[in-house]
Amino acid sequence: MDTANHHLAVQTRRVRRQRRVRGKLHGTPERPRLAVFRSSKHIYAQLVNDENATTLAQASTMDPEIKAQVKYGGNKAAAAVVGRVVAERAKQAGIDKVCFDRRSYKYHGRVEALAQAAREAGIQF
Repeated sequence: MDTANHHLAVQTRRVRRQRRVRGKLHGTPERPRLAVFRSSKHIYAQLVNDENATTLAQASTMDPEIKAQVKYGGNKAAAAVVGRVVAERAKQAGIDKVCFDRRSYKYHGRVEALAQAAREAGIQF
């Protein structure tokens, strides 16, 4: 298989996984969707109300507050900090229950670290 076709196949499988996960989730104002995105150097989390397509709270390793706490944004320690901060911001917005959207990522590594830190900070999912 040449490189272009391989890349297309991988991308197609990733999109199918993402749609399968997202099809079972729907964020509401009372229980928004905690959407996670990870790149090689950073991790992002946001609480989304899908009914009117608004972001209620967000945190990422790009935030100055978090950037000061972590040396590198692409590891589990940074993901845990993002999880705690997004949970604190959710509490300030009056949110204590969410549905977790892991996109096409396995619940493993940085995604798991973010989720566990958010749970420990008081968010239920």
